[in-house]
This record gives sequence, C-alpha cells and structure tokens, in this order.
Amino acid sequence: MLTAVKNQGRVCLLSFQYNMMREMLNKVTFLTNIGFMMLNNAAFLIQWMILFQLKKEIGGYTIREVMLLWALAAGSYGLSRIFCARAFALPELIINGKLDAYLVMPKNVLLSVITSATNTSAIGDLLYGIVVFCAFCFRPDRLLLFLFFTLTGAVIVTAYAVLMGSLAFWFVRAEAFSYHMINGMISFSTYPDGIFDGTARFLLYHVIPVGMAVYQPVHLIMNFEPGGMFAVAGYALLLLIISAVVFYRGLRRYASGNLMGARM
Repeated sequence: MLTAVKNQGRVCLLSFQYNMMREMLNKVTFLTNIGFMMLNNAAFLIQWMILFQLKKEIGGYTIREVMLLWALAAGSYGLSRIFCARAFALPELIINGKLDAYLVMPKNVLLSVITSATNTSAIGDLLYGIVVFCAFCFRPDRLLLFLFFTLTGAVIVTAYAVLMGSLAFWFVRAEAFSYHMINGMISFSTYPDGIFDGTARFLLYHVIPVGMAVYQPVHLIMNFEPGGMFAVAGYALLLLIISAVVFYRGLRRYASGNLMGARM
C-alpha cells in the first residue's frame, strides 16, 4: 500500500511539473497573471485600511486580524488552485462526459482528475497571502501556524469543490449551483465572522465550511489552543473523505461521452 501511495504521489508531482512547464512557455503571460492577481487583491487591502481609519473594530476584528483573514483566505484558495485546479471544473467534465480519459488510467481517478491542471494566477493569491501575513502579523510561531492552516484551508476548499462538483452526477443543473456555492465560500471568507449572526453564522460554520477553513484558524493563530488545531485538521480530513466517497458513488452513475481523446 505504501508503494502505491508513493507511486500516486510521484504521478501527481509529475503532472504538476508538466502543467507548470506548459504554463511557463509564455513567461510574460505567466508573470503578468501572477502580478495582476496580487494587484487585484491589494485593491481590497486599501479598502479595509480606509474603513479602519473610520472605526477601530469591525465585527470584533482589528486591522491585523482582517489582514490575517485575507492572508489565510488568499493563501488557501491559491494553494488549492495551484495543485488541484480541476477540482473547480468537475461539473463541466462530468456533464460533458470528459472523464473518459481518466477512467482508463491505472492511478487514482479523483487525484488524476483534480491535479491535471493548474491555475497560474493562483500563485499570485498564495504570494499575496504570504506577503500580507509577513507585513501585518509576522511572528516565528505564528508563521508555522499560518503555513499549517493554509494547508488545511486548501484541503477544505478542494474537498468542498469536489463535493459540490460531484453533485453533477445526479443533477443536470449542478454546474451553476456548484459555481455559486464555491464562490460564495470564497467571498464570505474575506469578511469577519463577527458581522454574521443567527442563520448566516450557522450556515458559515455548518453548511459552507468557511468557519473551519478560515475563521477558526484566525482565532487560533491569535490565541492558540492545541485542541482547536487538531479539530481543524480533523475536520479537513473528514471533509476530504466525504468528498471522495461522494465522488466515487457518483462515478458509478457516470455516462461516457464516447470521446476519442487521450490526456498527454
């Protein structure tokens, strides 16, 4: 089993290297995508700095905590799309019968699918998250926690994308629903959880996994509790398992598109 895991990891790494080399063929476009994504995110930084000139706290968050929120959200989303960009395109692949090329491969189908593409602009998201963290919240101990929670956040984002995308096995219109749910998660993750209450807060912690992907990690980085860290890691692992189970259950219903193509 250990050998199989190593082989699968090697295949995923080779896939990532190939995707990156393909994207870097045009270095100007590659660097421009990264730079413009960082600039796009920086525009929101200015917006929050202006708001905090008018008010010291928003939803219980200071400027430092909001910047940490943005750093974690951008870093997690960026890391997810760098390595698993196809997780966000699952509905299109399923509805159009484009999983055929992956079904004949001897390796893990789900991993082969989600790691078969990368998003270069997401590198800008990841770099932006690291820069903002270092500028506003840096401490050696916090850096380790930030890197850890960026990883767990990326796992949660990817698993949620797979879970939402897998609904296309059962529902024809799942593509639009999946798109809005994933983008809703990303949008909510850039606002303090203190401004939400009642039903909205319940949804963000129990239906849309923003709470465990971003909010809880922010609180733990500022006020560390070992139990909370293990809870976030356990949640990420559980959501990953659930998403994989749902994907493979849905795969039994998959109807081939009879496409004569091969993945190179």
